[in-house]
Amino acid sequence: MRNVVLSVMMCLCFAVWCKAQEKFYVRDYKELSDGTTADEQEWKQCGQAVGACWGSTDIRYGKTKVAGLDKGRKLWRGKVWKGEVINLQAVVWAKQPAEIKPEITDLVVSSGQKIGKEDISLHLVRYVMTDELNKDKRGTCGYRPDRTLFDSSLVADVLDMKVADYMEARTVRPVWVKIRVPENLPAGVYRGKLSFGHPDIQPLVIEIGVVNQSLPSLENRVFRLDLWQNPFAVARFHGVDLWSKEHFEAMYPVMKLLVDAGQKTITASIMHKPWGGQTEDYFESMVMRIKRLDGSWQYDYAVFDKWVEFMMGLGIDRQINCYTMIPWDLSFQFFDQASNQLKFVKADVGTPAYNEYWLPFLQDFARHLKTKGWFDITTIAMDERPMAAMQKAIRLIREADPAYKVALAGNFHPEIEADIDDYCIALGQFFPENILKERQAAGKLSTYYTCCSESYPNTFTFSPPAEAVWLGWYAAAKGFDGYLRWAYNSWTKDPLTDSRFRAFGGGDCYLAYPGGRSSIRLEKLVEGIQDYEKVRVLKEKFTKEKNVYKLKKLEAILQDFEVDKLKEIPAADMVAKARKALDKL
Repeated sequence: MRNVVLSVMMCLCFAVWCKAQEKFYVRDYKELSDGTTADEQEWKQCGQAVGACWGSTDIRYGKTKVAGLDKGRKLWRGKVWKGEVINLQAVVWAKQPAEIKPEITDLVVSSGQKIGKEDISLHLVRYVMTDELNKDKRGTCGYRPDRTLFDSSLVADVLDMKVADYMEARTVRPVWVKIRVPENLPAGVYRGKLSFGHPDIQPLVIEIGVVNQSLPSLENRVFRLDLWQNPFAVARFHGVDLWSKEHFEAMYPVMKLLVDAGQKTITASIMHKPWGGQTEDYFESMVMRIKRLDGSWQYDYAVFDKWVEFMMGLGIDRQINCYTMIPWDLSFQFFDQASNQLKFVKADVGTPAYNEYWLPFLQDFARHLKTKGWFDITTIAMDERPMAAMQKAIRLIREADPAYKVALAGNFHPEIEADIDDYCIALGQFFPENILKERQAAGKLSTYYTCCSESYPNTFTFSPPAEAVWLGWYAAAKGFDGYLRWAYNSWTKDPLTDSRFRAFGGGDCYLAYPGGRSSIRLEKLVEGIQDYEKVRVLKEKFTKEKNVYKLKKLEAILQDFEVDKLKEIPAADMVAKARKALDKL
C-alpha cells in the first residue's frame, strides 16, 4: 500500500515539476565580471575564428582563455556500465560575436539500438564568482566581511538548462553533456554527434562503449548520501510564502536533482535556529510548540508532516534526521498562550528547565511518528558538542523512548559510539576496525563528512572538480557507508552569480542552484558515488567467485586514496589511474 501511495505522490510531483519549470526556472540572468580581459596574443594565435572541441570534465575552462583549444579533440571515446550516468564537456570559442544552439543526435549502435535524446541533456556551463582558501591555506572557516582581502575570480560551475547562447567576442562557453545509459541497453559501441547550430563549427563525435556490467538502480544503491536541505532558502530566493503551494513548486526541481544524485535522508529542523544564523536563511522549527494556560504542552506537526511527505513523494524516504537538541545558542522558542507571544527559555543541557522543555516533546513526537509510520526511520540528530552535553541529551532521548535512534555528525567518541545509529565523522578520522565491523553487522551507518575545515578534498567552487569524485573513492577505500555535507542549498544572496559568503569559502553553502540547475561539483560527486557502487559490485562478485587474485587487485587500487597524497598527486590523476585499473578487472 505504501508503494502505491508513493507512486501516486510521485505522479502528482511530476505535474508540479512541469509547472515549476515554467514558473520558476525560466529566468535568465547576467554573469558578473571579475575584471579579467582577454589576452590579445593568445587569441591571435588561435587558428580558428570560431570552433569547438572536447574538453575534460576535470577542468574549469576560463571565460576568456582560448590557449590550445583549437588543437583539441574532435572525438570523445569511453567505456561505461549499463545504468551509469556519464558527463562530457565540450568547449566553444569565438573571436567575434557568435550565436550557438547545441543539439545532439541519438547515440546509435550498428544493430539499431540507441541511447535516445530523451536520455541526454545539454547544459550551458555558466560562470559564478568565487574566492579562495584562508591566507594560511587551512580551509575557509571564519568570517570574511571584507571581500577585497581574498582573491576573487569567475569560475565555471552552473549547469544551466538554457542551451542557446549569444557569445561575446573573445569568449569561451563550455557545454555540458549528461548521458543516462539505460539499464537494459545491450552492450556495444554507440555513436552520435554534438552540433552547435553554427555553419563554421564542425560537429563533435561521440563513441560510447557500453560493457556487460550493470550498476544497481538508484533505489538499490547502498551509498548513503546526506546533503542537508534548506527549504527556507528557496522561499526567500523566489519571494514566496513558506510552505505555500508556490514554495513547493519552487522546491521541486531543486530537490529532484537531489533524488537523482541518490540522496537517502530528509533534513528536518525541530527547533528554531538549530545552527544559529550561520547561513543566509536560518532554519525555523518545523514543529510549533505551544505552552497552554495550564502549563501543559501542545505540539503542531503540520509543517513537519507536509515537508516529510513532500520529500518522500520525490523518493527520499530512507531516513529523517531531526536537528537538534543542542543548538549553538542554548535558547529554545515556544508560543506562550498566557502572554500571547513567542518566548524563549535559555537552559543548559541536563538542567531541569532543559528537561522540562524537551522530555514532553520527545515523548509526544515519538507518538506522532509511530502514528505516521515514520518512527523506525527517524533519528534525533546532533552535530559536535561537548561530550557531557551529548551524553545528557542521549540519556533524555532514551528516557523519552528507548527505541529512539540517534544521529551524530562530529568527532569519533568511543564513549557514546554504541548509542549512535548514524555516525558521521570528520575526514581524516576513522572508526577502529573492530568497531566498524560491529556497526556494519548491526546495520548502523558509518559515514564521513567535509566542511569548511578541509582545504582538500572539497567541493568549493574553486576546488578542482575531480576532488568531488575522489570523495566516493575515499569512502570505498576506508569502508565508509557514505558521505555527508552540511549544505545542499543554503544559498547566498544571489547564488546564480556569486557563490561567496560572509562566512566560509565560495560554494561551501551549496551544491545546487535555483530552478533545478545542477553544478559541475554535484555531477562530479555523483560520478564518485557511481564509482563507489562499481567497487562494491565487483568486490561482491569476486568474493562470491572466491577470486582472491582480483580481490587483491581491487584492494591495491583503493590503497592510493589517502588524503596526504593529494599534496603531491592531483585528484584527477588519482581517479583516472584507479578507473583505468578498474576497467581491466
